[in-house]
Amino acid sequence: MLIGYARVSTQVQDNALQIEALKKMGCEMIFEEVVSGGRWDRPKLHELLNYIREGDTIVVWKLDRLSRSLKDLLFIMEQIEYRGAGFKSLTESIDTRTSAGKMMMQMVGVFAEFERNMLKERTKKGLEYAKQQGRVGGRKPKLKSIQIQEIIQLHAAGKSAPELSQLFNVHQATIYRLLKKSSENNS
Repeated sequence: MLIGYARVSTQVQDNALQIEALKKMGCEMIFEEVVSGGRWDRPKLHELLNYIREGDTIVVWKLDRLSRSLKDLLFIMEQIEYRGAGFKSLTESIDTRTSAGKMMMQMVGVFAEFERNMLKERTKKGLEYAKQQGRVGGRKPKLKSIQIQEIIQLHAAGKSAPELSQLFNVHQATIYRLLKKSSENNS
């Protein structure tokens, strides 16, 4: 039995292209999932791995739909092989039912992980460069520096953190964090 697995990372993305290719391939059953390929807690993937039987073939549109981590990919492939099933990737033309297909799958997996690591490295370098240029990522501060000073002064004058959080429309944790940072700086 040919069994398909289709995955996208976000709700905004669409499985349609993958589903169509898997149906054309002759998949009788398709497990669909919306979750990052870098995560291991993928319910439909686990359901698929528990479902397969000897002689089945797992079919994916592209290798990275199965996993983005070489370690996880190899573990999944071991699970498939342990159950006596095969694996086929349509885009990369990999079929683990053949010796050449097994070798190609391992080579493609290595290159996929290399590409992912290169992307992480470029992103890290880009963030470091932006920081050197004075650009800081993340959420913009909710409070301006003048508001922070006012919070510190009002707290010193006797206002409680819950009162200050309501007054400045921020969570109490924000107030406590500011007060702690202020006391550390004054120490």
